[in-house]
Amino acid sequence: MIILLRSSPFFPLVLLLLGTFGPLVPPAQGADRSALIDDFTNATQTSRGATRLLIDDKGMGSQSVATQRCENGVVVVRGELKPGRGVPAFISVPLLLTPDGKPEDVSAYAGVRLRVKLIHGGLTVQVSSAEVDNFDYHSAPVVATGGEFVEVRVPFATMKRAWSEQTPLNLKHVTSVNLVAFALAPGAFAYDLDEIGFY
Repeated sequence: MIILLRSSPFFPLVLLLLGTFGPLVPPAQGADRSALIDDFTNATQTSRGATRLLIDDKGMGSQSVATQRCENGVVVVRGELKPGRGVPAFISVPLLLTPDGKPEDVSAYAGVRLRVKLIHGGLTVQVSSAEVDNFDYHSAPVVATGGEFVEVRVPFATMKRAWSEQTPLNLKHVTSVNLVAFALAPGAFAYDLDEIGFY
C-alpha cells in the first residue's frame, strides 16, 4: 500500500493518474484517415515528421523501463512499471504534432481516434496544450478489450484534468497526443498501436 501525503510533490501526479478512470468510451466504426498523427511506418519519426520519443519516470524516483519498436506499420510497446517509494510509475509515448513542438489548431475535430490492441495493463490518452504548464493535461482512459485490434474514439469532451481547475481544453494550441501507461504497484504492460489520429 502506498501512502502519499498531500504535501508530497508527487501528490498531483497520483491524482492525475487516478483521475484517468473516467467514463468508458466504446469502440467506434469507420475511421477518418484525413487527420493522421502517426501510422508507424517510419521507425524514427511520426507521420508528421516529429522524432519518436519515450519518456520514463526515473526523474521522479521510479524505475520503470520500456521499449518501443515499429514493425510492419505497428508500434509495439512493452515495459515494466516499477514505482519508487511513495511514487507512482509511468511510461509516456508523446506524439508531437509538429517536428518543432509548436502548437497546432485541431478545433475542427471532435476527439482522438486510435486503432489499438491492449495486451497487459491500462492505457490513457492525453492531449497536451501549450497553456498547461503543470503537466495536468486533459486525459481519458483508452477502453479496448479482447486482446485484438479495435478502433476507439475518445472525445475531447470526455477528457479531464486531475488536480487543477477543470478548464476547457484549448484545441487551438495542442502540442502533442500522449499515450501513458501507469501504475501504483509493480507490473508489466504491453500494447500495440496501428494508427492514431483525430476525427
